[in-house]
Amino acid sequence: MSKAFGSFFQTRLQTMPNPVLPGRPPIPITLRFSPRAKRLSLRVSRLDGRVTLTAPSFVSEVDAMAFATERADWIRGHLAQFKQSVPIELGTSLPVHGKQFDIVAGAKKRPRFGDHCIEVHPQTPHVGTAVETFLKHAAREALTGASQRYADKLGRKFTRLTLRDTRSRWGSCSAQGALMYSWRLIMAPPEVLDYVAAHEVAHLVEMNHSDRFWAVTHRLCSEYKAHRKWLRDHGADLHRWRFRQ
Repeated sequence: MSKAFGSFFQTRLQTMPNPVLPGRPPIPITLRFSPRAKRLSLRVSRLDGRVTLTAPSFVSEVDAMAFATERADWIRGHLAQFKQSVPIELGTSLPVHGKQFDIVAGAKKRPRFGDHCIEVHPQTPHVGTAVETFLKHAAREALTGASQRYADKLGRKFTRLTLRDTRSRWGSCSAQGALMYSWRLIMAPPEVLDYVAAHEVAHLVEMNHSDRFWAVTHRLCSEYKAHRKWLRDHGADLHRWRFRQ
């Protein structure tokens, strides 16, 4: 594709207003034209409910929206399953280690675990940020412990461990042995967190997803298939809780 032709598509994307699928309620559509797309496709994000319609560059906006209109029931059905985000504040209930914890007022300046609750001082200016920091510390402790346990079992070492708030993956392992995890795993059941640690540590032996890799993962976590399924079924829900405004 020539630079001029590519610029045309880029300009088309930037200047085109997002269309709306009519109905009750009307649904905003994020319409993207891609020279790489070979067919029309629809995606409803499980994270924020955004509806994205991707079209090949040769398809008109009218034809693209006709495609979306024909699938309006499918779009609305998926949106009906979407769960709105939940802001973190006093009184909010959220999962930690797979169990529900209420955020309640406490006497200490820093958040701490209570009896099936997280105690936060009522004068804390940003409750969500304070709880996020608290959970990150818990996640680091749990993931470091699980990663070290599995690495010792394999006779391997990882170089460092970092936490992020990733949406596309729960963890990664670099060729240099650096592990990265989503800190939101602390909200999942402990066995699911352990599985992700086992999965990433297995990459210290097999930097791929071959049968050999899954054999190593099975050695570390024999029930890994059930935990993978839990993440597929419920993982997106861990992003419902909004810790920052």
